[in-house]
Amino acid sequence: MENRQGKGLSFARRIYRPRIIGTAMCCISVIAALSPLAKPDWVWALLLINGFVWPHLAYQLATRSKLPYDAEQRNLVWDALFSGFWVATLQFAPLTSVTLLSMVSMNNVAAGGKRLLLRGALAQAFGVGVAGLLFGLDFNPAVSLTQVYACLPMLTLYPMAIGLVCYQLAIKLSEHKRALSALSRIDSLTGLLNHGSWKDLLQLKFHKCQQQQGHATIALIDIDHFKRINDTHGHIVGDAVLRQLSLELRSSLRENDLAGRYGGDEFCVILPQMALEQAAQVMERMRENFGNYRNPQIPELRVSLSIGLASFQPSFTDAAMWLNAADRALYAAKDTGRNRVNVSAEMVAHSA
Repeated sequence: MENRQGKGLSFARRIYRPRIIGTAMCCISVIAALSPLAKPDWVWALLLINGFVWPHLAYQLATRSKLPYDAEQRNLVWDALFSGFWVATLQFAPLTSVTLLSMVSMNNVAAGGKRLLLRGALAQAFGVGVAGLLFGLDFNPAVSLTQVYACLPMLTLYPMAIGLVCYQLAIKLSEHKRALSALSRIDSLTGLLNHGSWKDLLQLKFHKCQQQQGHATIALIDIDHFKRINDTHGHIVGDAVLRQLSLELRSSLRENDLAGRYGGDEFCVILPQMALEQAAQVMERMRENFGNYRNPQIPELRVSLSIGLASFQPSFTDAAMWLNAADRALYAAKDTGRNRVNVSAEMVAHSA
C-alpha cells in the first residue's frame, strides 16, 4: 500500500507540469475555434477553468488521495472527457479537434497503455454526447489561419514536454536498474561482494592474468572461532564482528582490490597487480588492526584472523586451482595455531 502510494505521488508530480502546459495550449486552440461561434458566457468561463484551474485541482485531488495513482488515472479520464466536450462544442473544427483528441490520446497511451486509451476514448465519446445534448452536433469544416497559428504551439511544444518527461522517466528507470543490479551483487550485512559475484570476478581476473601474463594474489580470510563468538555472545555481536572486518578490508585495500564475503565467516580478496610478498604485508597489517577490535559491551571479547594467500601461476588451468591453493594455505594457517598469514606451499616451492 505504501509503495503504491509513493509511486502514485511520483506519477502525479510527473504529470502536473505537462498538464499545466497542455491545458493552457489546448485552451488557446479552443478559443481560436470557438470565437466565431455564439456560445453562452458560462461556456467561456468553463473553458478558462478547464485551461488554467483544472491542472492545479487535479494535482491536489491526486496528492491528497489515499491512492494517488488511481486518482491520477481518473484525472486523465476527465482530461479525455473535457477534450470530447470541447471538440463537439466547437463543431468538430478539423484541425483543433484532431489536435485535442490526439494529444489526449497520446497522454493516455503514455500513462496507462491500451487500457487507459480505451477508457479515454469512451470518456471522449461521453463528452461529445454531453456537448451534443447541450448544443447539438454540427460540423464546421472551415479552418482559419488563426486556428492554424493557435494549434502550432500544441503541436510542437507539448510533444517536446511529454518527450522530456519520458526521457526523465527512462533515466530514473535506468538508475533504478543499476541500483538493483548492484544490490544483487552485494552482501547485505557487510556491503562487500557476495559469494557469486566475487567468484565471477575471480574468473575474469584469472583469464586476464592468463592472456596478459599478469600477476595477482588472492586471499582467503577466516575469523578464528567465529562459531564460539556466536554461541557465547549471540548473533548480534557476531554480526558486529563481521561488519568490523568489512571496515578493516575497506580501509586496508586499494580502490581496485575486490573484497567479498565468501561464506558465513569467510572473506575473500583479489589483489590485482600485487606480488605475493606485498600482499602478505598488507594482510599482516590488517590482521594486527583487526586484532585490536574491542566491543564496548563485551570488553573481554578477542578476535583474530587466519589468512591464506596464493598468487597466480601460469601452471593453473582454471580459477578453481588458484582458489584451492589459497584455501589450502588458509587451512594450513588454522592447523598451525591460527591468528596468522600463511602463503600457499605451492608458491613457496615455486619461489624456491
